[in-house]
Amino acid sequence: MINFKFYGHSCFSLNTDKETILVDPFFKDNPQTNINPQDIDCQYILVSHAHFDHLGDAAVIAERTGATLIAIPEVLNLCQGVKNVRPMNIGGSTSLPFGSVRMTTAIHSSGVAGGLACGFVIRFNAGPTVYYSGDTALFSDMQIIGAKEKIEYAILPIGDNFTMGKEDAARAAQMLRAHNVIPIHYNTWPAIEQDPNVFKQIAESLAAVKVHIVAPGESMELIK
Repeated sequence: MINFKFYGHSCFSLNTDKETILVDPFFKDNPQTNINPQDIDCQYILVSHAHFDHLGDAAVIAERTGATLIAIPEVLNLCQGVKNVRPMNIGGSTSLPFGSVRMTTAIHSSGVAGGLACGFVIRFNAGPTVYYSGDTALFSDMQIIGAKEKIEYAILPIGDNFTMGKEDAARAAQMLRAHNVIPIHYNTWPAIEQDPNVFKQIAESLAAVKVHIVAPGESMELIK
């Protein structure tokens, strides 16, 4: 069983009995949380791209905790003080003590010259397969990701304007064949205000999927 904890916007952690995987650690200027990045502990940090609301406090947390920072090389180059890094690129996989991580395409700007935005498929040795799309538009290769990975949980943005909106995210859930979806990247600022309950209605009417609305600060157990 894996514990998903949502810190608001696109920042969340996945906790096993032994490890904490922190994703897009945006704390300091995140209006949806009052968590101090100095209070966060983790063993791994995944960063989908270098925009401020995703790269966030990654370097500060990694330096303090010794966590392994996993990202595109150009993003890692922005984190010069971090000792433990694991560069990856689109399509590649890496094995880790808790399972594996595969880096997937995301259709989005990267926030750093020469870089690419990405998503992650996170497989747990004793737990579900989790797909985090990162900031992205809807794209047809989500069908390939879904066919290859057998996704139990998809974590998808629904905010529109900068990413997929409600309708496209619902279509993404269908294409991914995800059993469960957790919406993120909405209501942080006026430009991405959305009603997650409307997304839930659209997605569950379109696909055989269960949508779980997790409020910032809340957690849920992810079951295989």
